[in-house]
Amino acid sequence: MPRSHDTEGDVIEAMLTSDARAIAVAFESRRRPRRRRPAVAPAPVVPPSAAGPGAREEAAHELDLACVLVINAVEAADSLERFVDDRGIDPEGALVFACLLHVAGHTRAAGFWWQFAAGGGSRTAAYCLHLSHRRDGEFRDAAFWRAQAAHDPQEPPPPVSRTDSRRKLLSDAARHELLIQWHSGLTPHLPAALESVVNRLAVDGDDEDFGEVPQPAPGLVERLSREA
Repeated sequence: MPRSHDTEGDVIEAMLTSDARAIAVAFESRRRPRRRRPAVAPAPVVPPSAAGPGAREEAAHELDLACVLVINAVEAADSLERFVDDRGIDPEGALVFACLLHVAGHTRAAGFWWQFAAGGGSRTAAYCLHLSHRRDGEFRDAAFWRAQAAHDPQEPPPPVSRTDSRRKLLSDAARHELLIQWHSGLTPHLPAALESVVNRLAVDGDDEDFGEVPQPAPGLVERLSREA
């Protein structure tokens, strides 16, 4: 398993389920992403006991938690800013952006950026796709992405941060509220002011699979920080 880069990374590993603990460590991959969608390989048949409504609800609940922990991580702000500045070639930032979209209610569009990040080698993004497909009852696709998430390539060294500010993407109050909502069995959602920032992002057309896909924009991290 890739090493955690900080104590909050350890929290991510500790709070997710046993499957997620095995693979869902945010910001673990440094390879350049590919926009090409990977071909879906044959996946094992899912037993009926693992494909019921309870499994879908559990996947939705776990996906919510994974997203909250990703955007709460101390690397989130810097990763998202790199993603914006490098014009969309940073898988870590794409993962953060996808999770931000999910928590802002754009969960369909989040799938586009999870797939983008997974194409760049992010196992956490692949696991989010596993949970997303499982939530939607698409169990063969879910099995494919779980296999991708379990793949353990040699981990390159982490990138050097451009700053040492350790800025947080969201305020402490917003971060804690998301966790409280999740622990209360609610669907975590951003405060209205932060959600408005996300909703004002330009969208790229109407993707056949993902609908209107919000695009990262310069100043996004600063606007989120200002509204927090």
